[in-house]
Amino acid sequence: MKRTYGVIGGDRRQAELAALLRKKGRRVQTWQVDGEEGDLELAAAADVVILPLPLCRRAGILNWAGGEMPVEELFQRFRPGQLLLAGQVAAAERQAAEARGLTLTDYFLSEELTVANAAATAEAALQVAMEHLDRTLLGMDCLVLGFGRIGRLLACRLHGIGARVAAAARKPSDRAWIRAYGWAALDTGALTGCLGPFRVIFNTVPACLLDRALLKEVARDCLLVDLASVPGADQAAAEELGIPWIWARSLPGRLVPATAAAAIGDAVDSILKERGDLM
Repeated sequence: MKRTYGVIGGDRRQAELAALLRKKGRRVQTWQVDGEEGDLELAAAADVVILPLPLCRRAGILNWAGGEMPVEELFQRFRPGQLLLAGQVAAAERQAAEARGLTLTDYFLSEELTVANAAATAEAALQVAMEHLDRTLLGMDCLVLGFGRIGRLLACRLHGIGARVAAAARKPSDRAWIRAYGWAALDTGALTGCLGPFRVIFNTVPACLLDRALLKEVARDCLLVDLASVPGADQAAAEELGIPWIWARSLPGRLVPATAAAAIGDAVDSILKERGDLM
């Protein structure tokens, strides 16, 4: 008998993932996937249940477009022995599952998926910026805060379209790499006096780096594009100062869901292959 798949919650990525699984001949049940009601009983009873990325939109609350559902309430519908997959699982959510004898596997721990997600986010960030600018990025002074996967890929893409790139990092080793790429390297802990020239600042760091004092140094026509789960700028101060600020979270799910879903599908299949369960 073919294994059944349940796809529960999330954004357009989950809808694309369900469609992709069906194209592969998998038996799929859905619930609250991109606004479609579906059947929770059937989806929750599946052999393999695929939950959203991230699992929760805020602490303990399932990431979906409908009302409020605590993940602990959802966990009550599962049974030990099911393969439960989710993305960016917090310790508290994992513990809540374990308390019911369930095991959550975090598919976002796959390096292939995190790199693919970073690449999609970097590309989508350029789209967001261009939609909010009245001039091209060619020749524009752009700053990327943070030099992790997303920051590095974003800086490369900005360089590729002709922007003048600077990147800020906390670690001296990262700043050495920034300089090695031929870009200006800044210290995220010493940004005072450095921000005036930039017309776009992309933040990838989940911490408030740009407080009111630093924002006063930012040009009023500088666009702030925040990609982090926690805002990297003081939103109230940016609004008061008239600096345009966009909190561009979860870009793969909003702008490139098919690409993001394919990457999640590959990660799920890799997990199943490792278990010897791919059918």
